[in-house]
Amino acid sequence: MKAVILPGHKQGYRIENVPDPKPGKDEVVIKVNKAALCYRDLLQMEGFYPRSKYPLILGHEVVGIVDEVGDNVSEFKPGDRVTSMLFVPDWSCEYCKTGEEVYCKNRLVYAQELDGFFAEKARIKASSLVKVPQGVSDEGAVIVPCVAAMVYRGLKKAGFKAGDIVLVTGASGGVGIHAIQVAKALGAKVIGVTSSENKAKIVSKFADYVITGEKFSEEAKKIGDVSIVIENVGTSTLEESLRSLRTGGKVIQIGNLDPSVVFNLRLGYLILKDLSLMGHIGANKRDIIETLDLVKEGKITPVIGGEIKIDKFEKGIQLMKDKNRYGKILISS
Repeated sequence: MKAVILPGHKQGYRIENVPDPKPGKDEVVIKVNKAALCYRDLLQMEGFYPRSKYPLILGHEVVGIVDEVGDNVSEFKPGDRVTSMLFVPDWSCEYCKTGEEVYCKNRLVYAQELDGFFAEKARIKASSLVKVPQGVSDEGAVIVPCVAAMVYRGLKKAGFKAGDIVLVTGASGGVGIHAIQVAKALGAKVIGVTSSENKAKIVSKFADYVITGEKFSEEAKKIGDVSIVIENVGTSTLEESLRSLRTGGKVIQIGNLDPSVVFNLRLGYLILKDLSLMGHIGANKRDIIETLDLVKEGKITPVIGGEIKIDKFEKGIQLMKDKNRYGKILISS
């Protein structure tokens, strides 16, 4: 089968023909229908995850059909359509036992410690799988574990209440355009912030209000009291995001487009406005299941900015780096 292989740390990638995987104990093999590119994939190729085990197959967002099951697998059978968590918890630590497996100390991450999903087939631990409900498209399923469910959990962590005004930066991107929809599905009024008028046309299909440009805090405050900012960009927008918030507001920090850039945080401003800056990544299995239901109900619509074949993977990378792109970029075999 064809796969996107990272041979080593900062050694680029190769498209290779590799043997089809076989399921081991507690594992299944799926035929990959769709996978999705994420900014994390670009960071990994640039070497920001040095503890990864190489060589490995890249990609951590997937939907597919169960092809084979290994020993001890009873919950899934060939023909089931599934997606996966981004990692495999041990399901036995104190965090897993309380439903917060995203914090599992012994978790193994796909496309880091375990092979990922940019391939025609993938071997996956059965304990990380979630069945895709009838009525949810492949596109709708693949955007859930890494994006929609992650935002869903973030809003819950931030104490979101229906009627809150939520501001979303990077609003046309793969995370942002779906973050708007998750917040709307939960009852928010949403302000989408984007960088150009062309992107604003796409954002306006989902957000209640759209602001274009780098300076957006004053305009946002005119709209109303912003309770939560879903910050998908990072250092270039964080100061404006903090300024946008009402007293007691919260930033859910998701994006960090350049991890090497340092942000000078003015603690006095944070303290005097009683603001919270909350780092956030990942979703639990329950979040994925509940968010898939939102997709099934038509409250979240996948926005796809392109789909490319595995052997055209370089085009996918270029699309990810294109400042004019929108939505998620998918990979198919």
